[in-house]
Amino acid sequence: MQDGRAPRIKNRAPAAIQITAEQLLREAQERQETAFRAPKQRVEDFEELHEYRGRKRKEFEERIRRTRGSIKEWLQYANWEASQNEFARSRSIFERALDVDPRSIQLWLSYTEMELKSRNVQHARNLFDRAVTLLPRVDQLWYKYVYLEELLQNVPGARQVFERWMQWEPDDKAWQAYIKLEERYQELDRASAIYERWVAVRPEPRVWVKWGKSEEDRGRVDKAREVFQTALEFYGDEEEQVEKAQAVFSAFAKMETRLKEYERARVIYKFALSRIPRSKSAGLYASYTKFEKQHGTRSTLENTVLGKRRIQYEEELSHDGRNYDVWFDYARLEEGAHRDLKDEGATAEELDGAVGRVREVYERAVAQVPPGGEKRHWRRYIFLWLDYALFEEIETKDYPRSRQIYQTALNLVPHKQFTFAKLWLMFAKFEIRRLELPAARKILGTAIGMCPKESLFKGYIDLEVELREFDRARTLYEKYLEYDPSNSTAWIKFAELEAQLQDFARTRAIFELAVAQSPLSMPELLWKAYIDFEIEEGERTTARALYERLISLSGHVKVWISYALFEAEPIPLPRAEREEEEEEEDEEEERKMVPGDPIVARQVFERGYKDQKNKGLKSERVALLEVWKTFEQSHGSADDVAKVQGMMPIVTKKRHVDQETGQTVEDWDLVFADDERESNPTTFKFMQMAHAWKQAQVKGAGGAGGATSLLSGFTAAKASVEEDDDDAGSDVASSQGDESE
Repeated sequence: MQDGRAPRIKNRAPAAIQITAEQLLREAQERQETAFRAPKQRVEDFEELHEYRGRKRKEFEERIRRTRGSIKEWLQYANWEASQNEFARSRSIFERALDVDPRSIQLWLSYTEMELKSRNVQHARNLFDRAVTLLPRVDQLWYKYVYLEELLQNVPGARQVFERWMQWEPDDKAWQAYIKLEERYQELDRASAIYERWVAVRPEPRVWVKWGKSEEDRGRVDKAREVFQTALEFYGDEEEQVEKAQAVFSAFAKMETRLKEYERARVIYKFALSRIPRSKSAGLYASYTKFEKQHGTRSTLENTVLGKRRIQYEEELSHDGRNYDVWFDYARLEEGAHRDLKDEGATAEELDGAVGRVREVYERAVAQVPPGGEKRHWRRYIFLWLDYALFEEIETKDYPRSRQIYQTALNLVPHKQFTFAKLWLMFAKFEIRRLELPAARKILGTAIGMCPKESLFKGYIDLEVELREFDRARTLYEKYLEYDPSNSTAWIKFAELEAQLQDFARTRAIFELAVAQSPLSMPELLWKAYIDFEIEEGERTTARALYERLISLSGHVKVWISYALFEAEPIPLPRAEREEEEEEEDEEEERKMVPGDPIVARQVFERGYKDQKNKGLKSERVALLEVWKTFEQSHGSADDVAKVQGMMPIVTKKRHVDQETGQTVEDWDLVFADDERESNPTTFKFMQMAHAWKQAQVKGAGGAGGATSLLSGFTAAKASVEEDDDDAGSDVASSQGDESE
């Protein structure tokens, strides 16, 4: 070893003689020393026997003296004496042990077992008698005692022991053991009497069920019915007692089902279910459902399924009373049951019961008021009130109750914080259906005065328009616009109303007031509606003036495009001329139109292009050129199309230094021909010649359709922008000029 470390192994070759693990274990086993064993002693005569017994007794007495409370030592001593057939001594030792611990069950059992092994039956009886007298609550001693008597065929003695035992009112197993004893010896009347005593001592549902089942097995059906009826009379009609007796009802109904008395079984089930809360009778409902599936009709089965679903909803609501989705499903369930009863022609009493159940569900649901003052918590809740009111109006025709529901809901909502226009409008429409128009107007007027809202104004205005009360509608529009003058939709609807009434002066005045409002939500819709109105009226000059005003305000490319297309498209004749011609001509003739002027449209396109160019908006210029090109393709000549095409930009790479990173980056940029002509006239001329030369090369090579003259712009450069990336380092114009090589 070196410095306490493990020695280095120089020779790693295997040993000549190999030793296996099995060999090692075998050698270890062989070399173990044998354990010491006491020598066997043989008793040759009585003297040696007495000496041996005396020595053992002395040892036992010493051990008992040292550990007097150890029952184990006493049992070993007594059993040894019994093994020596010294039964008197063994009894003496057991008695001495009982003086030490008279309540030791093990001691009593060992004592009696010793007597039985020695066939001392009478001694064993006396011991059992003493044991059960001293320990009457220990069932094991009673069972041993009864077993002994029955084993000796002493049935009256066993019965006498049971009678002594029953006086102590033991648990159910003891009563069942007594009953089984009587049944084994065919003493069935005695067994019934024992059941009766058992029920008197412990009147629990399972005991009644066992008694009834026993009588049914004996074939005494009337007696079984009497047992179940007595049980039901004992429990009475109180809810708690009926709930406790569910097992009795279930067993009674199942017995009647086995006897093919289906109506009796159905009556029992219904009696129980009508008195037990739905949430506590899931098991009974399951049995009833199974019964109806097997023996019921379609209507009874549906009622059973309804009951089962009611239990399910009640259980969910017990966990969360504000789960409004469950309340909706529950209410629909009860409403569906009510409609089914009505369709089947049920009695008035049954219909009243169904209506009562629906009302109960709705009343419980609306009692779950949302916490807090946030509207999002009330959105689902308020529909419970609406559904409740509609049910009363449509199904029960109870109109005063429906009106009261609406009023209660309105009083409940905190209108100063938020409101629900749907609630106000549905209440008003209900009053209209009841032909109470003043009441409906009063409701909506109160709503607008208390909590004005856009949807309330719209609903009230639609109502008045449907009633053809246009003056009221105008007044409401005025109130609406006073409440929210920036609402473009309201101005448009007001103007459309006046246009439908053919009061065009008022329509124009409304539009003028509207466009004069400085804060407007979506003003483009308002201007479009105003221009469309003038176009429909055939007033091209007025519409053109509106476009000019809109351009001066916004100058958006879409406005220029719309303006140009408006000048090119035909519009109807002015209304005065149109009415004169309609009087003279037939109505079936097509409507006459005033054609547009493409020249004016082209001028508008040019103005729009220049405006976008002056503003430096490249993508907007491209959009305008695309529409302009499409316009020229349908209205202009080939030269006009070529002119617009020549104004199209090309996409090129452009290098610049990033201000943040300081690195040279490449970006794609749009280059317009007219911009290049103004900024770099020499480069532009060079590029024109380059494009012309390329077209000549294409034509000389046999290509068809090439241009022969100098182009007005970069007409052919668009397809070959990325042809040569090596020249990207030069400026924009020269990079495009290199493409012509």
